[in-house]
Amino acid sequence: MPLRSSRRPRVHPAWWVAAVAFLALLGAAGFRAAPGALMVPLHDEFGWSMSVMSLAVSLNLVLFGLVAPFAAALMDRFGMRQVISVALVLVALGAGGSVLMTASWQLLVFWGLLIGSGTGAMALVLAATIANRWFVKRRGLVMGILTAGSATGQLIILPPVAALADTVGWRPASLLIAGAALIAVPLVRLVIRDYPEQRGVVPYGADPESYVAPARAVGGAVARAIEGLRFAARHRAFWALAIAFAICGATTNGLIGIHFIPSAHDHGMAATTAAGLLAVVGIFDIAGTIASGWLTDRFDPRKLLVGYYAFRGVGLLMLPWLLSDRVHPSMILFVVIYGLDWVATVPPTAALCREIFGERGTIVFGWVFASHQIGAAAAAFGAGVIRDAFGAYTYAWWGGAAICVIAAVLSILVSRTRKDARGVTEDQRLAQAARSE
Repeated sequence: MPLRSSRRPRVHPAWWVAAVAFLALLGAAGFRAAPGALMVPLHDEFGWSMSVMSLAVSLNLVLFGLVAPFAAALMDRFGMRQVISVALVLVALGAGGSVLMTASWQLLVFWGLLIGSGTGAMALVLAATIANRWFVKRRGLVMGILTAGSATGQLIILPPVAALADTVGWRPASLLIAGAALIAVPLVRLVIRDYPEQRGVVPYGADPESYVAPARAVGGAVARAIEGLRFAARHRAFWALAIAFAICGATTNGLIGIHFIPSAHDHGMAATTAAGLLAVVGIFDIAGTIASGWLTDRFDPRKLLVGYYAFRGVGLLMLPWLLSDRVHPSMILFVVIYGLDWVATVPPTAALCREIFGERGTIVFGWVFASHQIGAAAAAFGAGVIRDAFGAYTYAWWGGAAICVIAAVLSILVSRTRKDARGVTEDQRLAQAARSE
């Protein structure tokens, strides 16, 4: 029966839920990116190589992605509040426990296993879940705003972490991360709800007279995540989106997010200055991602992706000539362009997953996001090996530029949905067939 509310709140509760989700995503991105600001001081204190530290960061990135589709299913089963709260505690344990490290293998436990798993449970599948459950209108815009939380995490967390690591030590910086994660738990418990009807409202933009709450997901979380992958793997569009998004991860989190500070340090730039430049990337990413969400509501997402990957490739191609011991106008231009483009790919990619895969769209996006992080992990480790082998990151930047061309081509090849005479898309027909099996 239709869901109705006896009174209409001045501000729809969907916006409050989105605001707290923004903060959770902000923290997840900042906590996950923080190791990039700690690599230099750890190398100075322990003498650990970039390859060894990059391996731990790669595990962090892989788990950040692989946990995502299971987190989406766990949110369906146990609720968003429970999953996010446990994730924040895992981050606090990883960051706080890292101050006790004495051997490089312990990086795999604290940076890799705990922080990777915790931040992965708050990855962009949370943004997709909020947008799909709480909004009918403005989904693209909301997805853009929530995705911008990832950029804001760098903006707020990386500079103080880098400054603390440089002036006081990396251990206080790690404790700052742990404390910030724990502080967020009560706010999540207070505001986040799983569905609009738990607040006595319909999703934002839905008609209260005709809206009917969709059926709840059933089945085990692991089984639903695996089933979603099996279903998606039968579509060529999934593989095109997954490979392109893996390249997105490689050229953002894997290369720039992890290795920009060490590379700038190689050219004589202070680590705090380089961290500040990454923060500027975060500032412009907020504008770029929100604008991308707005554009996704109005234009073909495939064409947007082609443009985003093309601009990114040009930036990486030019980067070896832009790095120096000082901040100059050309570097500022790179930071602005790369910032606008940083995760602008997320709203159109999530929209394509929702359009193509329907009710499975969130879990499928989780698997696409997993490929994003696998690409990031491969690039993070590969760039560290290149740095140790050649003494510079030049070939890593050029390799990133080359694969951006591949991502642009794959994006335009993603098939658009087609409807038959009954108005049923091919993907809906396949979904109906899968349910009847």
